[in-house]
Amino acid sequence: MKSIITTIVLLVFHSIIYGQQLQATRVEPIVPFERKTVVLSPSRIQQREMLNIQYLKSLDPDRLLHNFRINVKLPSTARPLDGWESPNIGLRGHFTGHYLSAIASVVERYGDSLLSTRLQYMVDELYRCQMVSNNGYLSAFPETEFDILESRFGGVWAPYYTYHKIMQGLLDAHLRTRNQRAYEMVLHMADYVEKRMARLSDETINKVLYSVGANPANEAGAMNEVLYRLYNVSKNPRHLALARIFDRDWFAVPLSKNQDILSGLHSNTHLVLVNGFAQRYNITKEKKYHDAVTNFWNMLMKSHAYANGSSSGPRPNVTAPTSLSAEHWGIPGHLAGTMTRETSESCVSHNTQKLSSTLFTWTGSPVLAEAYMNTFYNSTLALQSGKSGRCVYHLPLGSPRKKEFLKEDDFRCCNGTTIEAFASLNEGIYYHDNANVWVNLYIPSSFTWEEKGMTLKQAGNFPEDGNVAFTVLTDKSTSLTLNFLAPSWAKKVDVYINGTKQALKVLPGSYISLRREWKKNDKVRLNFHYDFCISAMPDDSNVIAVFYGPTLLAFQDDSELILKGTPAEILKHLSKDHDGKRFRLVNNGKTYLLRPLYDVEDESYGVYATIRNY
Repeated sequence: MKSIITTIVLLVFHSIIYGQQLQATRVEPIVPFERKTVVLSPSRIQQREMLNIQYLKSLDPDRLLHNFRINVKLPSTARPLDGWESPNIGLRGHFTGHYLSAIASVVERYGDSLLSTRLQYMVDELYRCQMVSNNGYLSAFPETEFDILESRFGGVWAPYYTYHKIMQGLLDAHLRTRNQRAYEMVLHMADYVEKRMARLSDETINKVLYSVGANPANEAGAMNEVLYRLYNVSKNPRHLALARIFDRDWFAVPLSKNQDILSGLHSNTHLVLVNGFAQRYNITKEKKYHDAVTNFWNMLMKSHAYANGSSSGPRPNVTAPTSLSAEHWGIPGHLAGTMTRETSESCVSHNTQKLSSTLFTWTGSPVLAEAYMNTFYNSTLALQSGKSGRCVYHLPLGSPRKKEFLKEDDFRCCNGTTIEAFASLNEGIYYHDNANVWVNLYIPSSFTWEEKGMTLKQAGNFPEDGNVAFTVLTDKSTSLTLNFLAPSWAKKVDVYINGTKQALKVLPGSYISLRREWKKNDKVRLNFHYDFCISAMPDDSNVIAVFYGPTLLAFQDDSELILKGTPAEILKHLSKDHDGKRFRLVNNGKTYLLRPLYDVEDESYGVYATIRNY
């Protein structure tokens, strides 16, 4: 055995994902493999990616550019977009920023000639618009929107939110495709913001960026994050100083002191600010921002997240129509009474994943990796139709519910965030430091580590099938540790190396760490044994969701879900159909059919059920 495995290291055991404190930050950081080195193989995941790419190609770039041209009085004969991109909507232009980020990701990985040409065309045309402005400004709405924000602290719809999306899209175009013009445009846009902020008093800036109300019209988006990312490229201290302006102490300081102030806040407005705090810590190593980010993640997952790792729902103090049912965080730990038809906003799911991934690079914690996996399969993947590629704005989890897929011409924030997410489905799978590889998702794919002269190929049909196979390809022996995530639901995992079963005790909620001299065509096979388990609401143990291994199940039913018995009795009467894709629960004289939430399309369904024994 010793000749096969030099060392077996099983990291810290966590029995459940949420409610656990994260490990301390590592001295040596972990980094994801470069996007272009991770290649998806044919699978359910790649098919979802292809649906998204088809959608990206179907859009008319001149329609995406229309409002930008009209704003600077350049001619446009294109038909305007609908939804939140309509010519009279304050957020017009935001989707174009998302679109630039998404197609830049596709071009970087696949060199797609159509999207590559389109990306260059759109950058050039946006540059024309920026040159007409002649002061660095680039947007689909007039500068007067910022004037109103600075004088009334509202009365417009989130100009910085939209401005950030455009900056992000151009910066991604530069970072992923080396488009120099796009980079120069971002520099001009940052100069414009710097000049605006320079003429404002500290008191005015604080009012502009104080976003505690329902559906805040002054939502700043991730301006801090994009400016920190810009600083990483430019190394210009002005960009670092500008980014810091968008980090507000009213939000960061309580979080750094572990005070849960989330109740009543608009979820995605503030989640993206925390992603910006994380980027600040990566640069400056300020403890306040490390603690703010870590504490936020812990309180989010312990007290505000549903079983699928997402959050957002009704606001405790309803002051606006949307806050009645959606987009906000509620009282910590009180989730059972929030099951509206508009929970789990898609943007929140995607940005939660981003935060979990960043924190993983700090700690290497299996808790974070499992949370990412849970959100990936049971929220993100469930947001997109596997037939049409269309996405939802919200993912309701009560009963009975239906997924409301956005219409093809309805360009809302979640449509934009989703096209980015599904253009980057190869992210979050593999990470490394100098001597370790971490495998956090079981998706057919491969990565190449040029410095080590090796490739790792992954095959399987996870999560439907618990068997996952890996093949090492290398021209010379390579000494390193392969760390495979064993989530908390994995009560039993069989590990094989080159066909030989290993005598290992795998702890749920840990890593299976295999260190050896890896040779060409060495093989590792993992066999995860699945079982049913129940996840209850933190404030009501009688409101439950059902998992099979990693997969959150949805009841195929058009009525409110009322069950009888104890959780143990309910588990005893769950079974899997022979095809492995459908499940059954016999309860109170009725047979319920269940399926993975990510497979639900247009039919009625329910996720959380209520146990009533009286």
